[in-house]
Formats: sequence, structure tokens, C-alpha cells
Amino acid sequence: MLNKVLITTLFLLISCFSLLAQNKDDEERPKEIPDEVVVDSIIKIKNPINPLSPAKAAFYSAILPGLGQAYNKKYWKIPIVYAALGTGIYFYTTNNKEYNRYRDAYKSRLAGFTNDEFYLDANGEQLSTPRVTDDGLRRAQKLFRRNKEISLLVTVGLYALNIIDANVDAHLLQYNVDENLSLAPHYKINEMDATGNLGLTLNFKF
Repeated sequence: MLNKVLITTLFLLISCFSLLAQNKDDEERPKEIPDEVVVDSIIKIKNPINPLSPAKAAFYSAILPGLGQAYNKKYWKIPIVYAALGTGIYFYTTNNKEYNRYRDAYKSRLAGFTNDEFYLDANGEQLSTPRVTDDGLRRAQKLFRRNKEISLLVTVGLYALNIIDANVDAHLLQYNVDENLSLAPHYKINEMDATGNLGLTLNFKF
């Protein structure tokens, strides 16, 4: 009986030493390098910055108003550009037409004629006294000439604004707008005196 116990214990010890030796050999054995390693990743490639893009947008808008906005793909701005320019041109044309009316009548009176449109009534009959005096003609010319010049300046300003808008839009389109960076206004009630405080908050998330 004792021999059986000794034999069994010896057998267990030999088995344990064998397992330990095998584990040690496995640890010392160099691991095999796989032939191919596949890395699952997502690479986001940003569009390259084109430094000439703003200049192109401004050039296109200078050639044809609204073309720079189309180049920037801001198509909704094109009707606004033409509406603004059309309004300026309309007021310039209207004031120029009225100015020419009063100027022609005034020149006619300086030449000694009394047959200008202001000497006629609604039925086209000659009046003894004009509906607009000479002084009135001078004041009207001054008024419409000033309005005409203002309309021209406004139209030129709108044309320049169209070019500037296209240029600035092209610059902004190349900026990286990150959701981690935000700028937002906020309004808070002051608990001390119940007054409102208006502020601006800049948040940056790491």
C-alpha cells in the first residue's frame, strides 16, 4: 500500500515538473511574426487649401455680379445680389430721367421759349403761367442731381460689396470648423439686482 502511494506521488511530481518545463520552453520560444497585419482605421483626408480660391471668387464677381457666389456654391445669394444692384440702378435711372426733364424745361426757358411741359395743363393746352416756376426748376434739378449721385454711389458700393462677399466667403470655406470649438451668446439674470447680463461664451473641448 505504501509503495503505491510513493509511486503515485512520484508520478505526480514528474508530471508537474514536465508541465513547468514545457511552459518555460513556450515562454522562451520566440513568437511567430504574422505575414500580414491589418489595421482597421478611418483616415479623414481634408480638402487641400487653395490660396487662389478667394482671388478667383472676387475676380468672377467683378466680371459678372453673382458669379463669385456661384463659384462658392452660395447660390441663394445670387438673387439678393441682383435685387440689390437692380434697385440701385432703378433709382439712378428714375432720378436721372427726372433731372433731364427739369433741365430741358429750364434750358428752354433760358432760350426764351414758353412751350415746355410745365406750361401745359393735363389736356395739353397752353397756360399763361407755368405750373413750375424757374426757381422751382432750379431746385428740382439740384434735388434730382443729388439723388442721382447718391443712387450711383450706392450702386457702386453694392457692386463692391458683391466682390467682397465672394472673397470673404471663399476664405471662410477653407477654415476648419470643428464641433469642439463653439462661440455662442448667452443671457443671464443677475440675482442681486434682477438685471439682465448679456455675454459671449467661447468653449473649447479637448
